[in-house]
Amino acid sequence: MLASQLIQSNYPTVNLFDKVSLALQLMDEYEVMHLPVVIEEKYAGLISKDDLLDTDESNTIASLEYLLIKTSIKINEHFSAALQQASEFNLSLVAVINEQAELAGVIPTNLLLKAVAKFIGSEEPGGIIVLEVERRNYSFGEISRLVETNEASIMQLNTTTENDSGLLLVTIKLNKIEVSDIVATFQRYDYQIRYYFGEEQYANELKENYNHLISYLNI
Repeated sequence: MLASQLIQSNYPTVNLFDKVSLALQLMDEYEVMHLPVVIEEKYAGLISKDDLLDTDESNTIASLEYLLIKTSIKINEHFSAALQQASEFNLSLVAVINEQAELAGVIPTNLLLKAVAKFIGSEEPGGIIVLEVERRNYSFGEISRLVETNEASIMQLNTTTENDSGLLLVTIKLNKIEVSDIVATFQRYDYQIRYYFGEEQYANELKENYNHLISYLNI
């Protein structure tokens, strides 16, 4: 997903000659903590509400130009670049510019979160398994094959390195909720399971047996 697919053009901007009071008013109206500052149609940076609140409301944005957060992404970049900047600078929105360094629009953080949820498949039902793997032993092909032997598919796979142990944590999102057979398969092949989320087959069988018993007692 590209930044251009998430960009919003209806958010206001301010320039160096605008009053601090105007910027604060716009931030309150749009419920954001940052606004893009434009100088002669060129993007200059983001102004923070925290910085605005530390100065007199009658001052102009120019008095805070040295505090501008000079970060942005290009319109043809992947949305993960916006996510990285939002996280690094604790932004409520990310500025998107074109090849001429002009502001094309912004991506609010709430849209980024929705994009991440869609990207990792959290909106779709399915179990999650997290494996602990030595980096040298990681094989996507083998992991995929073991999942497929249980008539399941990987909908999303992400890897992160654990700082303390150096282990690779492999998070697998599956297309089925019942995960007990898949967990057992990984364990047979000496994979370490950090944790998993989903229904287990034995729990389903117990529930089914319980329902049969209740039905029998009600006869």
